[in-house]
Amino acid sequence: MPSTADALIAAADTLRRELRPLRFSAPVAHVYNPLEYAWTPHLEYLRKFGAGPKKGLFLGMNPGPFGMAQTGVPFGEVPAVRDWMGIHAPVGSAENEHPKRRIEGFDCTRSEVSGRRLWGWAAAHFGTAEQFFKDWFVVNYCPLIFLEDSGRNRTPDKIPSREMLPVEAICDAHLKRVIEILNPAWLIGVGGFAEARLRGVAADRPGTSFLRILHPSPASPAANRDWDGAVTRTFQAAGLL
Repeated sequence: MPSTADALIAAADTLRRELRPLRFSAPVAHVYNPLEYAWTPHLEYLRKFGAGPKKGLFLGMNPGPFGMAQTGVPFGEVPAVRDWMGIHAPVGSAENEHPKRRIEGFDCTRSEVSGRRLWGWAAAHFGTAEQFFKDWFVVNYCPLIFLEDSGRNRTPDKIPSREMLPVEAICDAHLKRVIEILNPAWLIGVGGFAEARLRGVAADRPGTSFLRILHPSPASPAANRDWDGAVTRTFQAAGLL
């Protein structure tokens, strides 16, 4: 019987292989998949923290250019991954890199604000990474990063539906598999898009509770006011803190 970490690794490998043939039209000019060039730190993340089952699963949307794009870890702010999680592994180059969005791996000095907020909140309320991941896990719905010709990040909800349908079929299957492996009682969407995907694949799953937390992106005015406090209050209201 494979361990939960081994099962997560197999699921992630299937996810990256099935996404490889897909192509996207303008304004998408570059597509990065950290599960390809940052597979080594992603494996370390799954091996180190993927022991299950889990009390809850957090779901993000897709990687940020200075987070998972650089480290292979969801919401992968470099200091949080390197110093708090203790993960530091070689990262290669993305295929067809945009000159303004180079992959520097753990040498990246730009801050991933969403990751800094999410992992900072986890550290503040749970202490060590080991304590947080004992009951919780974090994945992204889609591992792909879409960049316009200017280098601007284009989120999956802005991709034409005809091109996203194959992506969603693959990512939904992966998400269902992750839920089967970790068997969480709580499914937590980081933002509305993620909550909708969770409900789409697990609405009929017995014994499942859903929760949405405010997305930590600096593009959200609400997140810039008091993201930590808002998420803490959401968790307290659900009886999770």
